[in-house]
Amino acid sequence: MAAIGMKRETQLGYDQALARLPEILKSEGFGILTEIDVQDTLKKKIGADIRRYRILGACNPSFAYEALSSDLGLGVMLPCSVAVYEGDDGKAVVSTIDPRQAMAAHPSPAIQSLAEKVRGRLEAVLQKLG
Repeated sequence: MAAIGMKRETQLGYDQALARLPEILKSEGFGILTEIDVQDTLKKKIGADIRRYRILGACNPSFAYEALSSDLGLGVMLPCSVAVYEGDDGKAVVSTIDPRQAMAAHPSPAIQSLAEKVRGRLEAVLQKLG
């Protein structure tokens, strides 16, 4: 099965990874616009129990502006999703959208180039988590 997005299994605990992510994202030009507590939401909505899991909606305003200036339809791809969940070993697993995968069908070379730039920044975030 092909990988979806980019993933990093960390040596950090779940809470520790969530605490560090805002500053690490900020260092790469991203801010967090949304935060979804998936565990809590699924419990409330359908009574399902899952491991601790959050989805952060991260946005780099410069990249967002560049994308929307090129194609207003790209708003459906914003913000960049960053998922954090507790692995079986209790350590945090962090995954992000892979902009290159997400934009693979877009015909514009400028959008392909932008996807590469965003991917590089998200890869740096994952590396900084250790």
